[in-house]
Amino acid sequence: MRHMSWGPLLIGGAILLGGCGDGSDAASRAIQNVNLIDETNLNEMMLTVADPREAVAYFQQAAQENPDRIDLQRGLARSLVRAGQAADAVPVWRRVTAHADATNDDRVDYADALIRSNNWDRAAEVLHAIPPTHETFERYRLEAMIADSRKQWDKADSFYEIAAGLTTRPASVLNNWGFSKLTRGDFAGAERLFTQAIRYDPRLFTAKNNLVMARGAQRNYQLPVIEMSQTERAQLLHTLALAAIKQGDVNTGRTLLSEAIDSHPQHFEVAVRALRALDGNATP
Repeated sequence: MRHMSWGPLLIGGAILLGGCGDGSDAASRAIQNVNLIDETNLNEMMLTVADPREAVAYFQQAAQENPDRIDLQRGLARSLVRAGQAADAVPVWRRVTAHADATNDDRVDYADALIRSNNWDRAAEVLHAIPPTHETFERYRLEAMIADSRKQWDKADSFYEIAAGLTTRPASVLNNWGFSKLTRGDFAGAERLFTQAIRYDPRLFTAKNNLVMARGAQRNYQLPVIEMSQTERAQLLHTLALAAIKQGDVNTGRTLLSEAIDSHPQHFEVAVRALRALDGNATP
């Protein structure tokens, strides 16, 4: 099958239009449309696959050259968050949300940057100002986190449940919910949520480690039956060992540390130091 090249057709069309009375204007509009498509694709690439620092530099320059364009300000704010510069993103998001074309999604992203900057009260105010009809995963995920920070457990549980139901990839929010349960001392509830998170994303090591912590807190020192690499197995055994030692089950902890060292495909320095400290009657 022959593949058609659009470039020559567009150029040819522009030349043909040049012979008409209004051809030059039409050709100019056609070229501008092509350029806009190219720029949109470039912006999307910068927000997804480009190096975060390069994306920040790109959007900083583009926003300076076109200060009235909300899409470039939005791109800069998102790039700053992606680059781990949430505090710098906050004033940019503030400008975005003050724009006439700002959306409720922009306000949710503004609240996210505020939370990442540890400005929880202001984030709550921003979310509270968003109409309740704006029901999205990100909005409820942040609502749950704020309720958690205020120890409003019933609200947190409700928001986490809603958020999990609004996405096809709930592993991260289930993990956060489980960690909330863990901090409250609801170890069995936390274990159930971490297990669910791993079912949705078997690669989520944070949930695996949290699951082991929840089991260890219940004095269950057996590794769960989940997918894990040899290195992950060693790391999880180390976590179990520390949980056992913390609860006074020192002999169990010593055995788990030895097993962690033997399981690791390389030298497991952290576990070795912990075992030496334990044998020297010091706290690892």
